[in-house]
This record gives sequence, C-alpha cells and structure tokens, in this order.
Amino acid sequence: MKKDKKIILGVSGSIAAFKSADIASLLSQKGYDVSVIMTKEAEHFITPLTMQMLSANKVYRDMFEVTDDWDVEHVSLAQSASLILIAPATANVIAKLACGMCDDLLTCTVLATRAPVLLAPAMNDAMYQHKSTQANIERLKKLGYHFIGPVKGRLACGTVGLGRLSEVEDIVSASSRLIR
Repeated sequence: MKKDKKIILGVSGSIAAFKSADIASLLSQKGYDVSVIMTKEAEHFITPLTMQMLSANKVYRDMFEVTDDWDVEHVSLAQSASLILIAPATANVIAKLACGMCDDLLTCTVLATRAPVLLAPAMNDAMYQHKSTQANIERLKKLGYHFIGPVKGRLACGTVGLGRLSEVEDIVSASSRLIR
C-alpha cells in the first residue's frame, strides 16, 4: 500500500483546474495519500468540496486559517510530502517560484519542502512561449524542479497551440516515477 506516500497536489487558477479532480481521484485510487492546496484563483474554476471528496482529505486554502492544532501548516505539509505536484501550474505560479516568492500557502509549502516538485504547466500558447515564462522554466529546471508538458492541443481561448495541460494519466505516471 502507498498510503505512506503523501502527494501534495497544488491547484492554481487555470481553466485546466477541472482536470485536477481526475488527477486527485486517480492518485487516490493508486493508493497515494493526496492532500490538496488550492490557490484562491483555483476556486473560480473548481470547488474545494470536489477536491476534498476526491482526495478524501482536507483541502488547504488559506495561509492564515485558524486551526485546532499548533502546526505551522505550510511547514508541516512540506515536511510530510513525498512529492509536490502542481497541476495546473500557471505562468503566475511558475514566475513566483522562479523568483522565490511565497505569498500564499502553495508557494510557501513548495519553498519549505525537500521533496521533489513536479509542475504541469497549462496556459495560453503565447504566455507559455513568452521569453519570461521560458526563462522562469529554465531557472526552475536548473534548481531541480521537474516538468511535464504542456502539450499541443485546443486551448480554452479557442486556438490550437502548445499550452494544454498534459494528459491526466501522463501526469500521474510522472508523479509515480518521482515520488520518494
């Protein structure tokens, strides 16, 4: 059983956030203990209740939420992680991580972990191909972050290009390979 392997699934504000439900479900079915951290922007696309039901765990949303226990949440989540997966990873989240910014629960948890971090980008093709985004991705790769995708396909804006979230099964497979 893999329940001793904890995956933190970060969900950021992209239309592709609806696919994070399938990712959480498939990881849970494979026996991983999945905890979800949602950015405020992600909640515009998918609800915390959906993610809670599919992960069978509390969904973490707010850096300053009052809890019953004393744990510093982003540190305890970071220390418990066998892997942090951010799917979808927006240009905003990628830029924050590349600059070492941590202004929300997700980015603070990533900066506090020693676990592998896998990013699955999803955005408009022009945003993905922008020199700033490409420089941020290269910087993160040099820092040891892992990436899967994006892939070419139909995007939410109606165009076809490189920026579509990788297939759920491919993301789950990549996660399984990286988990420690």
